[in-house]
Amino acid sequence: MHGTALARAVTVFAVALRLGLTSFGGPVAHIGYFRDEYVGRRRWLDETAFADLVALCQLLPGPASSELGIAIGMTRAGLLGGVLAWAGFTLPSAVAMVAFAYVSSRLGTADLRWLRGLQVVAVAVVAQAVWTMARTLTPDRRRLGIALAAAVAALLLAGTPGQVAVIAGGGLAGALLTRHVDEQQARPVGVPVGRRLAAGALAVLGLLLVLLPLVRRVVTSPALAAFDAFFRSGALVFGGGHVVLPLLRAAVVAPGWVTEPRFLTGYGAAQAVPGPLFTFAAYLGAVEHGPPGGVAGAALAVVAIFLPAFLLVIGALPFWALLQASAALRAALRGVNAAVVGLLLAALYDPVFTGAIHGPADFGLAVTALGLLAVVRMPAWAVVAITAAGGAGLVALGR
Repeated sequence: MHGTALARAVTVFAVALRLGLTSFGGPVAHIGYFRDEYVGRRRWLDETAFADLVALCQLLPGPASSELGIAIGMTRAGLLGGVLAWAGFTLPSAVAMVAFAYVSSRLGTADLRWLRGLQVVAVAVVAQAVWTMARTLTPDRRRLGIALAAAVAALLLAGTPGQVAVIAGGGLAGALLTRHVDEQQARPVGVPVGRRLAAGALAVLGLLLVLLPLVRRVVTSPALAAFDAFFRSGALVFGGGHVVLPLLRAAVVAPGWVTEPRFLTGYGAAQAVPGPLFTFAAYLGAVEHGPPGGVAGAALAVVAIFLPAFLLVIGALPFWALLQASAALRAALRGVNAAVVGLLLAALYDPVFTGAIHGPADFGLAVTALGLLAVVRMPAWAVVAITAAGGAGLVALGR
């Protein structure tokens, strides 16, 4: 590989690793962190191109924030850049989840009272991310209206069909209402994926979805069964993040691979670490009964659950140019972007707010964290540490 290209790929890994170590708050907050780093600080993309990629990844099944990172890495340093962007962003939380699996299996019931503060700080981080994205993606009354309608619809229409309906409705509304919006064109960004490679990636994805269950019936292999279960979970979920949890529960608890208490304990821990929530799969792969288990089981689970994201991004990126060139598609995309803001606003309420705020003390801690982030502009890692300590203090005081 050419030296300059290799240097870009190494830089992508270093930047993604720092994000993987500090990006608390789940997929909504991750998009905000990515915008600050890749658009604001490094200027690898402009606002319009970043918004296009956000919308494109929201339309794909799988972990949207990880897919966004992979796509940005590819535009910067080719396929290797995409792999290194994923590795840097994913490894910290995956290693943390394996370590937690090891410790919790030896301590029995873990003392997780510090999770309270980390759940509360997610409210502040997500609120700031939603506000930042809304300022960019809903700059006029029509798009703000689309976003608010999408938020209401998302709260009323639960599950994957509701999310798909909200995104589709946003695209239709954008096509009808924003055709004549005068918008700055995105700076051209190279896409190192040809349509032939894209078609091949989508074909591999389809073949694996069809063949893995068939082979699993013929070949008795715990490792193959686990790979199929995690691959299917990563390929068939829209929205990513918390949405994957019901699929994972059905995949590992129902067949008896992981007990319900262990599953719930790992889920609580997954919310307390930075990086993608999909690395919860690393914990499940490590604690599952039977082979491979341990570090090998964790690695297999992580590769399986994220592989569909790679194949989908490779398959979709060549069509990004069509989105940039077509006025009709760009109008629909503006509506999709606004609808995404609405989806994130709905997620801020449920499950982020409803899952973390249980009384005045929690609300006060969340407001304090938001003030430190938005007004004092304290680094996110410092706010997380302060809020975690505050949550532990509230528990100790019985508040």
